[in-house]
Amino acid sequence: MKINAGEIRVGMLLEYKNDLWQVLKTQHVKPGKGGAFAQVEMKSVGKNTKLNERFRSSENVEKATLEEINLNFLYSDENNYFFMDPKNFEQIEIKKNIIGEKGKLLTENLEVSVSFYNDNAISVELPNQVNCKVASTDVALKGQTVSSSYKPAILDNGIKIQVPPFIEVEDEIILDTRTFDYVKKV
Repeated sequence: MKINAGEIRVGMLLEYKNDLWQVLKTQHVKPGKGGAFAQVEMKSVGKNTKLNERFRSSENVEKATLEEINLNFLYSDENNYFFMDPKNFEQIEIKKNIIGEKGKLLTENLEVSVSFYNDNAISVELPNQVNCKVASTDVALKGQTVSSSYKPAILDNGIKIQVPPFIEVEDEIILDTRTFDYVKKV
């Protein structure tokens, strides 16, 4: 789908120079002399390279069309995560490097949203919040104020986060999957 260069926003996926690019930064500039343009910083989805490009506001760019499907997580092996489409029970495998660190938050039957571009999975979105159990944490020191001090904790999936002093081992907490921050105790 063609869009005007003035409509480019952060987070968009663009097809440019035979590759798929995610927009990281965009700045619209109207110099005193000459036409307006958009200065865009992009990262290649496949190659992990960056590109700074200047588009005149009269130019059109190709916005990538993605297909989003909700899938349920089944299991993982050394290299892949396996998901199932709940509508037709078809199994789909996705490489671990596509999901990255968020893969540790996957639990059996967790519903995720997977974005496909030309039948290739390019991103996996987890629910904004998931439940986790605290595997180990330091003992809270007396006299610490609750509002300002956090202590380190390791969750049952191996992720290290900061939690308030009242959280103890075996407590269930809610974790924000976008920032890996503590939300609240269950």
